[in-house]
Amino acid sequence: MHSVSRGSTDHRSQVHTEVRAPAEAVISRVVWFIFGFIEILIAIRFVLKMFGANSAAGFAKLVYGVSDILMAPFSTLFSTQRVEGAVFEWSALVAIAIYALIAWGIVALIRAVVPREHAQTVERVETDQDVNTPRG
Repeated sequence: MHSVSRGSTDHRSQVHTEVRAPAEAVISRVVWFIFGFIEILIAIRFVLKMFGANSAAGFAKLVYGVSDILMAPFSTLFSTQRVEGAVFEWSALVAIAIYALIAWGIVALIRAVVPREHAQTVERVETDQDVNTPRG
């Protein structure tokens, strides 16, 4: 008897599914993160000045140094009120509100230009042949 050997015809495949957020959603999150960081930094500045923090302390120097750049357009809007070393900086509150409006405006513009809000589902089928075939 002759035995005939047959090649295996068992093929396996895998389905990879990933959900991708739309690019505009990712960009919007980045915008909110950046402007949120700016607002938190200015809020910390506001609190430090309000409680009369020592401006020679390292943390206060860092916060004031970075936030001075962000506060430059607003620094002369209002006079600062001082009471026994504490400073109430109205312009910091205005800056927080303006930066929030700017962030909202940028995100609204992104959504208006590209109004898709749903995530995209991408499926990729990978078979044994795809895995075993050398790519050149």
